[in-house]
Amino acid sequence: MQDHTAQHQGDLLQLVSFVIQNEEFGVDILKVQEIIRPMDITRVPNAPTFVEGVINLRGRIVPIVDLRTRFGLPPREQDKDTRIVVVELHEQVTGFMMDAVKEVIRVDKDVIEPPPELAIGVDTEYLKGVAKLDDRLLILLDLEEVLSDDELHAVTAAADTAEAPAPDAAAVAA
Repeated sequence: MQDHTAQHQGDLLQLVSFVIQNEEFGVDILKVQEIIRPMDITRVPNAPTFVEGVINLRGRIVPIVDLRTRFGLPPREQDKDTRIVVVELHEQVTGFMMDAVKEVIRVDKDVIEPPPELAIGVDTEYLKGVAKLDDRLLILLDLEEVLSDDELHAVTAAADTAEAPAPDAAAVAA
């Protein structure tokens, strides 16, 4: 774990850093429930394009959001580095697909600046700020703002659709 702190040891944020399209992002580690390798994803009909589908995570149906698609970036094949970061957003457990998870780092709040007006193809409402580290910039992402209320509702509906029992064939025929 790296430690990017100032001499005076101000307030620290502990972040999980991850990569999407060669850009490095960070999210508060307290928001992250777990980080998993991709598993079989079941597609959900009529789900938003950025919802890859759902997974069964230890008996819990979890919708998977592809951040590349959500950010309007070109698709990329999953590889050995691809990860799903599982978080809880507004009482809905959701997985976010990332190109790679890099590390857990501690960052002094003093090195964080407000997000720039035009930020690397990502709408600024998703951004909490930019951390200036020794050798790079880390874009702090607010996962709770990545999805609008309507989009979060659509993600929840996708999970609910996947959990709904299939209609009984006899009942359908009746």
